[in-house]
Amino acid sequence: MSRRPTLHDVAKRAGVSIKTVSRVVNGIETVNADLRARVEAAVAELGYVPNTFARSLKSGTVDTIGVVVDSIADPFFSALANAIEERALLAGLNVIIGSTGFVPERERRQVERMAMQRVDGLVLAPVTGDHAYLESYRSTFPIVLVDRTVERDGYDLVAVADRQLTRDAIQHLIDHGHRRIAFVGSDERFPTTTERLAGYHEAMASAGIAVDPAWVRPGPTAERDAERAVHDLLVHDDAPTAIFAANPRAGAGVVHTLHTTGRQDVAFISFGDFPLARTLTPAVTFVDQDPVAIGLAAIERVLTHLDAAKRRAADPEVEIPEDEPRTLIVGTTLVTRGSGEVRA
Repeated sequence: MSRRPTLHDVAKRAGVSIKTVSRVVNGIETVNADLRARVEAAVAELGYVPNTFARSLKSGTVDTIGVVVDSIADPFFSALANAIEERALLAGLNVIIGSTGFVPERERRQVERMAMQRVDGLVLAPVTGDHAYLESYRSTFPIVLVDRTVERDGYDLVAVADRQLTRDAIQHLIDHGHRRIAFVGSDERFPTTTERLAGYHEAMASAGIAVDPAWVRPGPTAERDAERAVHDLLVHDDAPTAIFAANPRAGAGVVHTLHTTGRQDVAFISFGDFPLARTLTPAVTFVDQDPVAIGLAAIERVLTHLDAAKRRAADPEVEIPEDEPRTLIVGTTLVTRGSGEVRA
């Protein structure tokens, strides 16, 4: 058979009704054992694969969680999405993933696509912009924000204390004698980066250090952007003696330039870990923005809301405090590996 076998083909091969085949593939246990065996044999012979998505649309239950992040190529978000998927599968839910590419309109299209596929819940890492469009979806399925918030209230948020963590990291460099500290990865599109830049300025001001505007380098969204920024920083006589990278993408670019130019004398801290960072010499000190912990906390919030919806359907008057939107700040630490401990 050149075409994909259908429910009708299975019924014809097994000599049973379409309804019987449907009951078997849907796991209904009351089907006669002989009929079940005939259907299962026909399924195996024909290589029939149930169209679970079409069936779910008909029944009104998709059992799917949507995840929309910046880029699935980003190590942070790939680990976060993987953690969500593993927990969702344990709960009997599928996961579909989309990326925004840092573009607000693409974010909106991805969310619309998720809604059209009738997801049960959504985990979203929003791009800066107008999120009024989310209001039409929030009554249909729970939306949990990760890493950053939106300009509207009423959404769950799972994040880290970006500003304070950056202050702590910069203070760590100051404690090791550094006063010329660069900030690579400033990007106004993301509230997280804005908060980290604010933490940088606060730490420097607290230490009485005037920030040279040339030390703050804007928005790398790719490693090469950070590589060029660091090359430019290091050519000056009064070059920074330490660098803070605002995200793992910038971090990978910074460390590439430092190591290819033999500048292990420059202290370096990354906000977030990245592949091979621990294998370098010195290994990279980083703010442990644990994507697994963030992803697990986010999917647990989605599951809490889904459970609350079931309870409310059974008893519309029931009070469910845990169903109210919450902000969860995931605890993190500074992991010292050597690069951030280089003294001025």
